[in-house]
Amino acid sequence: MSETRKKLTIPDLSAKKAAGEPLVMVAVGEVLSAAWAERAGVDIVGVGDSLGMTLYGHENTLAMTVDQMIEHTRAVRRGAPNTFSLVSMPYGSYATKDIAVRNAVRLMKESGAEAVKLQGGREMFDIIKAVADAGVPVMSHVGLLPHYVHRYGGFKMQGRTAEDALKIIDNAKAIEEAGAIGLEIEAVPYEVGKAVDEAVSIFTFSIGAGAAGTCQLLNGYDLIGAFDTFKPKFAKRYGNVVEVAVDAFKAYAEDVRSGSFPDDDHSYKMKPEEADKLRKALGAGT
Repeated sequence: MSETRKKLTIPDLSAKKAAGEPLVMVAVGEVLSAAWAERAGVDIVGVGDSLGMTLYGHENTLAMTVDQMIEHTRAVRRGAPNTFSLVSMPYGSYATKDIAVRNAVRLMKESGAEAVKLQGGREMFDIIKAVADAGVPVMSHVGLLPHYVHRYGGFKMQGRTAEDALKIIDNAKAIEEAGAIGLEIEAVPYEVGKAVDEAVSIFTFSIGAGAAGTCQLLNGYDLIGAFDTFKPKFAKRYGNVVEVAVDAFKAYAEDVRSGSFPDDDHSYKMKPEEADKLRKALGAGT
C-alpha cells in the first residue's frame, strides 16, 4: 500500500456494531492473498481452518492443527500487517477448558493475531468463559458449524424451522454472556441471521446469512475464483484465478516444448570478453 493505514481494534468493532457501519472480512491463509486483501482495503483478515480445504485439499476442516494455524497466521500477518486478524481454533483444540485456554494463549502469543475464534454456543459456555477470563479476546460461531460436519451429514444450512432458529439465537446470547467479543453467523436464512444480530450487542459477522451482521465474510479463495472444487450457494465469484492460472501454465508448457522459452530476453549472458576467455579455456582443455 502507498501509506500505512490504521488497523481496527476490538473497541472499534464494538463501535462499528453500534453505529451500524458495515465491515468487510475475507478468509485467507498465506502471505500473497493477505497482501492483496490489505491493498484492497479489506477491514479484517480471518485465518480460518477452512484453509484445510482450500490450501491442503482435505474434504473438511477437521485435519488442521494448532501448529499449522500459527504458521499460516504468521504468514498472513506478514502480508497484511495493518489489518485486524482473527485466527480460528482448529477442531479438538478447545475440547476442555484447560486445553482451550492453553491453545488460545499459544495462538495469541505465537501467531500475532488480535483474537481467536472457536465454535459453539450454550454448550460451550464454560469454555468460552474460561478463554475470555484468561484474557484472550475470543469469538465463537453459530449456525452451520464446520466442526460438526459429520453430525449434520454434510455442510448444510441450519435454522430452517422456528424451533431451530430460536436455539441458534439462544446460542448467540450465551456466547455474549460468556464474555466473547463477537460471533460468526454461518449458513442460516436471512431472518435468522438478522434475529441473531439483533439479539446481541457484540460484534457479528456473517457468511451465508444474507445481509445480517456488522461484517460480511467470504472465503478469499472462493471470491477470486482460485478454489473451484465446489462453490457454496452464498459465495460470489469476483474473479477467475483458476482460468488465468491454467492458461498461464499451458502457455508456458507450449513455449518450453516448442523451444521458444527460454529466449535471449529471459537468459543471463556473460560479458563478451569473458565468454571469449571461457571458449578459449574450453578449447585448450580438449
